[in-house]
This record gives sequence, structure tokens and C-alpha cells, in this order.
Amino acid sequence: MSLRTSGPARAGQYLALLCYLVFLAFPFLWLISTAFKPARELGSLHPTWIPDSPTLENFRQAFDEQPLLRAAGNSLTVALSASLIAVVIATPMAYVMARQRSRLATAATGWVVISQAFPFVLVIIPLFLVLKNLHLINSLFGLIMVYVVWSLPFALWMLVGYVRAVPAELEEAAAVDGAGRLRTLVSVTAPLLAPGIVATAMFAFITAWNEFFFALVLLKSPEKQTLPVILTHFLGAEGVADLGPLAAAAFLATIPSLVIFAIIQRRITGGMLAGAVKT
Repeated sequence: MSLRTSGPARAGQYLALLCYLVFLAFPFLWLISTAFKPARELGSLHPTWIPDSPTLENFRQAFDEQPLLRAAGNSLTVALSASLIAVVIATPMAYVMARQRSRLATAATGWVVISQAFPFVLVIIPLFLVLKNLHLINSLFGLIMVYVVWSLPFALWMLVGYVRAVPAELEEAAAVDGAGRLRTLVSVTAPLLAPGIVATAMFAFITAWNEFFFALVLLKSPEKQTLPVILTHFLGAEGVADLGPLAAAAFLATIPSLVIFAIIQRRITGGMLAGAVKT
């Protein structure tokens, strides 16, 4: 029996994929359209996809009304620091969990899965009290530590899968050739784990860059607030949004994530293919 997909079935798959892509792209495309629309078009009863008179006025107003550059700098500092620290901690832990088949490793894996089920609201009060006792409220360093702890379980889960995909026979062969444990990890295992480490760091960065709830609760000083929190300042006292500047600022806030993914995704794919050839 042939395993090939029939013509109608393949057409249906492509149609479903196209619908899914449209579903994902619609909010972002509408955001871009709104960011470039003048005020009179934003209030129109018959909105259009393409602005009749595209303008950069919304971007100018956004920078005039709120300190976007300072907030972006805070978000970049927090996201980069949290992603690097999470990867540095998670990589050796994931290696041990993947290679040591023990009850402790099984329990740690279970903790990784269960920890993802806890909602933010459930942990925010004890977390706030702990950070208050450590004098880390209204501190970027405190927020970085929160993001590290929050992203660490999923980072471990990702890296454990990458470590298990590396054949243990390669490490055994290196040991037979006289390589020590450290040299084996650095010369054999680490290069094959590079795609997984990059993917994990990207995940941790995007998570920290987009996170809103913890930043809203833990940061009080305006000069320390991150970009997602600053975006809420475009809402008026009665909840009326300054739609044009808000769309412009939100569009700018999405660019770093898109750029990072565009730059890194080719290296991730290339690294995975290289690892497959080596194995």
C-alpha cells in the first residue's frame, strides 16, 4: 500500500495550513495597518486594510508621549540577562537529567512538567513577599531573577530532549580515544547541543521580552518599567485607547522578537542538520 498522500488530501493539507497562517498573521497585519493610519481613518466606520494616506505621525506621537527607548532598553537588559542566566544554569542540569536515569532525574522531570501548570496569580503574592525581604522590589535584577526561575523549567525540558538526541555512543567513543569527561563535553557534546542552546535562549528571551504581569507588579518607578508596561500608558483614564500611537508602539515592540528569530532560525536549522550528519 502506498504511503503517498493523494492529490485531494494534499490540497486539503495545504489549504488548512494556509488558513492557519492567515489566522496567525491577521492580528499582526492589522496592527501594521493601524500604525500607519491617520486619525481620521482610525475613526472611520468602514476600515480598510491599506491606509489611504499612510503617515508616520503615530510613531512621532508615540515617542513624544512615552519614553519608549528607555523602556526598550530596560526590556532588552532584562531579557538578555534572563535568557543567558537560564541557559547557563539549564544546560548542565539538562545533561545530568538526560544521562543519569535515576529516581532523582525522574522526579526533576516531573517537577518541570508540573511547574508549568501554576498560573501567575497563584505565585505572585509569595513571590512579592520573598523579593520584598530581599529588597529586590522595584529592581531590574529582581525581575531578572523572576524570569530566570519562571523560564528555567521549560528551558530544562527543551534541553533534555536535545541532550537525549545526542547518541551516548559518541561520548563513549571519545572516552575510548582517551578524552576526559570535560574534553568530551566541550569537543563532542557541546557542538551538537548548540542548536538546542540557541533555541532555548531564544525562547527565554522572547518570554522575558513580552512578559507583562510580573513587570507590572514588581516595578514601580517609571524609569525602570519595561516596554509591555509602558504600552498600557497609552490607555486613558476611562480606558479609551490612543489607538494610533498604541499600534505604532506595539508594532515597534514586536520587531526585536521578529528580527532575532529571523537571524537565528537559519543557524538553528543548519546546526540541527550538521548534528544529524555527524551522528
